[in-house]
Amino acid sequence: MATHEDSAVTAAADRGADVKDIAVRTLSAAGTAIGQLASGLNTALLALLVLLCTAVAAVTSLAGVGLLLAPAVLRALHALAGRERVRLARWGPEVVAPQPPPTRLRPALVDPTTRRELRWLARHAALGLPLGLLGVLLPILAVRDSAFPLYWKLLPGDTTATSLGMGSAHSWPDALAVALLGLSWVIIILGLAPGMARLQARPGRQLLAAGPDVDLSLRVAELTATRAAALDAHATELRRIERSLHDGTQNRIVSVTVLLGAARRMVARDPAGADELLERAQLAAEQALAELRTVSRSILPPVLADRGLAGALSGLAANCAVPCRVDVDVPARCAAAVEATAYFVVAEALTNIAKHSGAAHATVTARGDGGRLRLRVQDDGRGGADEDGGSGLTGIRRRVAALDGSLTLASPPGGPTTLEVDLPCGS
Repeated sequence: MATHEDSAVTAAADRGADVKDIAVRTLSAAGTAIGQLASGLNTALLALLVLLCTAVAAVTSLAGVGLLLAPAVLRALHALAGRERVRLARWGPEVVAPQPPPTRLRPALVDPTTRRELRWLARHAALGLPLGLLGVLLPILAVRDSAFPLYWKLLPGDTTATSLGMGSAHSWPDALAVALLGLSWVIIILGLAPGMARLQARPGRQLLAAGPDVDLSLRVAELTATRAAALDAHATELRRIERSLHDGTQNRIVSVTVLLGAARRMVARDPAGADELLERAQLAAEQALAELRTVSRSILPPVLADRGLAGALSGLAANCAVPCRVDVDVPARCAAAVEATAYFVVAEALTNIAKHSGAAHATVTARGDGGRLRLRVQDDGRGGADEDGGSGLTGIRRRVAALDGSLTLASPPGGPTTLEVDLPCGS
């Protein structure tokens, strides 16, 4: 009998856990969908603006004015399409971009990528805009109506009660009826928001991805080179860590062992000499501990976990021999590998500035936008830095390539030197 009751209790607990798991997944999916719809509203508004500019350029092309506007409109179209690819990649699988389309009118008229982007522009402005508005308005309506019983007595008597613009509340039953309407908005969000987000994203995933007629061999070659660079950087890092542990820490620990053994043998006949050996052993152990901490920080600096990227970069600037100003605007945390790469890039760049540039001032700028992390390190030194000329810049380039990022170096003789790095936040 007890066994049967225990089984019933276990089954009830499992059912309760299943219901809780389903509720958590539903709420998480709805919240993610609302965020996706809101982000799509941004690009949909821009799509409507670009679509209107395209229409104006097409209409005025008969008078010749549109022909002058066409290159700017095409650049805006391609930039917006690229922004939508980044947005879609942030909320789902990556949208592989085709080769850069032309920005001149005549080649663009026969370019398949441009035609697909124009079709996406019209569909996103017509469909993505209302879906994005619903994604923003539905949570507002749900909160407004659900909380109505909390504030309805503070409203004037003739004020509309519901968010639909109908009815007035004159009693508690009326206020509770409005709250039930708010609950219906919540049910609509939970049931329809994920489908709305997929519907909003579908034109971009269908039309902005590289089509079957696009040659992806260059992209494959680029990813192959990136993978090789990542493996090479990983192997180089392992060799550096192995050398640090073997040549430094291991020797210190061996020295501690030898000194402790000698002190143990001397403690009876020469206590003063044994005390001196123990002091040397303690010093060697402290040095080994310091070297272990240095190696661990070079793998993943603890300051990133403790203070975030902004605090870590401020710490690097404070320890730099050259006066350095830091400007960081990264609203959301990036992946740990990305933040570690950004930290090491800035650390190596500031080291190079202090050693070789002769600069009086340096500036570090970090920006997070559109799923990308952009770093800029600039100094007013003598310039003349070569991206392929030193091991420091070579190491930076390998770290950046390992995350499929890009590096740009401008260092004319006489300065200034500007190092720019672009990293994907989600790598």
